[in-house]
Amino acid sequence: MTTTVTALTTLALLALAGCGTESGRGADGAAEAGDAVRTDLPLTDVRWGIDSLSVDGKKTAAPAGASVEIDSKGRASANTGCNSIGAQVTVDGDTVTVGEKEMTLIGCPEELQAFEKALNGAFSGKLTAKIEDKRLTLTTAGGDSIAMSAEQPAPLVGTEWTVSSLLSGETVSSLPTDKKGESGKATLTFAKDGTVSGSLGCNTFSASAKTTDSTITFGPVRSTRKLCPEPGMSLERKLLKALDGKVTYEVHHRELTLKAADGTGFGAVADAPAK
Repeated sequence: MTTTVTALTTLALLALAGCGTESGRGADGAAEAGDAVRTDLPLTDVRWGIDSLSVDGKKTAAPAGASVEIDSKGRASANTGCNSIGAQVTVDGDTVTVGEKEMTLIGCPEELQAFEKALNGAFSGKLTAKIEDKRLTLTTAGGDSIAMSAEQPAPLVGTEWTVSSLLSGETVSSLPTDKKGESGKATLTFAKDGTVSGSLGCNTFSASAKTTDSTITFGPVRSTRKLCPEPGMSLERKLLKALDGKVTYEVHHRELTLKAADGTGFGAVADAPAK
């Protein structure tokens, strides 16, 4: 079953991410404009890959793709390894205060749900930040903590991108799954010679791929012709539609978004670098 994030939910998240926050406090406790981040710590504009989460004394390793990022204007985003959390934050010295949050609602594999719930709880309220040797720890007043390491961004070319979601306009959908809740693994890698190759979730493929700063023009796709059980063939058909002709793309750190002119396409992620 495929779970979608409605356009309303997505727009709410994007609107939240697009709003600056304010950190100075007036007499009534309200934030004063223009001071979202006040800190000497090299905390902002870095993608922090989550290594582990400690809650109630129990340490849990983070799934691939889990991360936190705060920009210099106080916009924060956290990826749970499945869904994304948008938040208003203020940073003052070594104190990070997380305000109101919005979260996407993609259906996640069962093993990610407990981590997602725990991260959403830990990434809340006032947190104390400590940075040491390119590692960041955010600690709650109750002693729970999020341990992270600074990540380098992934280049479009040479990175293996794993398809993680399907796009249709402003709607983001999880990948189709079988009765066991499993989906096919689709990947693509752009090479320096102007080609792309990978797996469509069932068959392997290759094509030419001419890239500019914002577009990719795909040539005819050549693929193997195995017949695969669902949901492999459904995913393959959707990806073949996206890998057709000229599309727009955007790479944000370790996330790739690719869209055709009609708004359909897919999102993909790069594996977290080895720590």
